[in-house]
Amino acid sequence: MAKKKVLILGAAGFVGSNLVRNSLAEDAEVTAVDSLEPLLKSTMDSLAPVLPLINFIKGDIRDQQLLREVVPGQDIIFNCAAQTSHPLSVQNPVLDTEITCIGQLRVLEAMRDYNPRAIFVYPSSTTVVGKAVGDLIDENHGERPLDIYSANKGVAEKYCRIFHKVYDLKTVVLRFPNLYGPLGKNDPAFGFINYFIHQAASDKPIEIWGEGLQTRNVMFIDDVTDMMWHSADYPKLIGETYFAVHDDHHTVREVAEAIVNVFGRGRIDMKPWPDFRKRIEIERVLFSGARLHYHTGWRPKYFLSEGLKLTKQRMEKGY
Repeated sequence: MAKKKVLILGAAGFVGSNLVRNSLAEDAEVTAVDSLEPLLKSTMDSLAPVLPLINFIKGDIRDQQLLREVVPGQDIIFNCAAQTSHPLSVQNPVLDTEITCIGQLRVLEAMRDYNPRAIFVYPSSTTVVGKAVGDLIDENHGERPLDIYSANKGVAEKYCRIFHKVYDLKTVVLRFPNLYGPLGKNDPAFGFINYFIHQAASDKPIEIWGEGLQTRNVMFIDDVTDMMWHSADYPKLIGETYFAVHDDHHTVREVAEAIVNVFGRGRIDMKPWPDFRKRIEIERVLFSGARLHYHTGWRPKYFLSEGLKLTKQRMEKGY
């Protein structure tokens, strides 16, 4: 059987660099694209160990000529390219919109024109819904995003639906929760769990705002890349949007305590809420992945303590 040809856009980021490794483990032929913009804190460090095994191209998903060259012939296209900081999206909304929305349109147009048979997989975010209305959030929940990143993710989702309905493109949208694992950024603006992990690994304090009682759905990166890879196998997912979440819900304080326990380093410091972060805080959330499970049978494998132990092991090995 011929190897699957996959294109991973945003391949040097947290999700992208882990997806590259997953795709190689699945014996795929991988073309990886990333702009390596310093502002987005993407570096080649995350891909250095696997560079000899992939076709890496430095480029921007808004570059139409580049897309004309890399999109044809691919079996699966993963668009992991994004500006992933919630605070930065509010500070520089045009940049966020250009990458997440214009970039998405460029890729979908290229697929329409040069490779309409490919499957397009888009990792979105649970934050598109904003604060919860009711006890449980599922695909019927409305969208009232609290920051530009989340709003633009929701818009990019809808482009997928439109291109599926109008042009018959095979699009899959998966909304993921708070993610963690190796190759995550050491920056609080790009996901609190990975930042907490780096703080603990360096034996530095983990700062928690308020009492740390806001709840989060958390998921280990291996579960994310596993679902993304196998989503191409399920016709029921085509043209739709699904919550791909864990049953694992924790308070922020519980997450910090688990990290300190697994790494055996670091400490927790309680601080008052910064005004800006309080304004975009979604507070307590409870997500349901029942619909995705119904159509695929898929469930995440790793609970928080297991994922943190694997993260520690891989960080120590340089992954």
